[in-house]
Amino acid sequence: MKPDYIRAMQETVITLATPVFLALIAFEFAWGWRRGRNTYRLNDAITSIGLGALSQVAGVFTRVLGLGIYALAHESLALAQWPVEAWWALPAALLFYDFCYYWHHRWMHEVAVAWAAHVVHHSSEDYNLSTALRQTATGEFLGWIPYLPMAIAGVPPSLFVTVALIDLLYQFWIHTGQVGRLGWFDRVFASPSNHRVHHAVNDRYLDRNYGGILIVWDRMFGSFQEELDEDPPVYGTRKPLRSFDPLRANLGVYAQLTRDSLRTRRWRDKLQLWVRPPGWQPADLAAAPGAAASAAPATTAPATAGMHEAVRARFDPVVPAAVRLHASFQFALLLGCSVYFLQLGATATTAALLAWFAFIALSMSVIGALLEGRAGAARMELARTLVILALLAVWISWPGPDALPAWAALGLGGLAAASVLSAWRAARTVTPTPTPTPTPTPAGTPR
Repeated sequence: MKPDYIRAMQETVITLATPVFLALIAFEFAWGWRRGRNTYRLNDAITSIGLGALSQVAGVFTRVLGLGIYALAHESLALAQWPVEAWWALPAALLFYDFCYYWHHRWMHEVAVAWAAHVVHHSSEDYNLSTALRQTATGEFLGWIPYLPMAIAGVPPSLFVTVALIDLLYQFWIHTGQVGRLGWFDRVFASPSNHRVHHAVNDRYLDRNYGGILIVWDRMFGSFQEELDEDPPVYGTRKPLRSFDPLRANLGVYAQLTRDSLRTRRWRDKLQLWVRPPGWQPADLAAAPGAAASAAPATTAPATAGMHEAVRARFDPVVPAAVRLHASFQFALLLGCSVYFLQLGATATTAALLAWFAFIALSMSVIGALLEGRAGAARMELARTLVILALLAVWISWPGPDALPAWAALGLGGLAAASVLSAWRAARTVTPTPTPTPTPTPAGTPR
């Protein structure tokens, strides 16, 4: 089975699952609101879901890389053929994948360049089902490496993708704060309680509970930590993102690694910055003015008996209601554009796909800036909607076989005009707010 066909199958499953994910997010929000335990904020939820959409959009370009390398490794290096017709073939492959996923996940926390991709998933300061969708757009570049043992063992690409999807879909439900401890289940499987620990920055919780489906891997390899009532999880990263911009979320750590590698003098250190644990710095950078008090890797952060000192005010800028309404409206349209983009993936030219990708990514970046109350964001958004209206006017009036039907032209024109009006109204209400002063990073790894 060809990698492009398998990739299309994977994208189809994720596309079909997305409405279910969104419905469950709505249910969790309603349930939490009714119980007086709401775990959602509009700005953070839009960012999380938007990062998930951007991950899928970027996957049209990157996923074929990982699948292509896996398929090539299977074809060239497989020592045996996996007996796919046997009743145990799928369960055994799923167990094999989950074992590799444990080491993949652990690797993403212990190697700086891998953390640069994975940090996206940990950047939310909330914990709810929308957090599960907060995925990286760059993970495919190196994410295939930990799964090469499966290719060498003969697991065919189609079966590999099947078990990868099962593992991924399972992990959606464990990103909830509304489900408590589950007794014996918590001792065997990854669960909401176990995974809340994984997303926390409390000293005792840092870099624990990597398991995807099974938590027994953590118990076997010394990375398990149960959730404790006396130490409630504090979510996010040691060095908070403090942004709702998906481009900053995806590229921020890469940019910092690049800056550090240019600043340090020795060539060996330039390489080590990328492969050492997150937060490691060479001597010349660690001694520079303004360097972090400690650049110890995450695994050496001291454990404490009480609440971690990283308890802090969440990044939650106040923006006018008109801005929130406009951002929600535009975000819904961008989700529709993302679904349309995924349908184009198999037929459109590379140039068209790149243009759509740039439009979606930059639009989400502007929406994020709006939700931050960033200076100039409202004017940028008004300009963006005006450009869309102008381009759409050209498209609607374009003659020939690609001309839009009247009903489509009327509908799209109405949405574009409504977007301009909404952006203008939002811009009138905006008073730029200063960016909050970042909370000092506690001693330990600056992650």
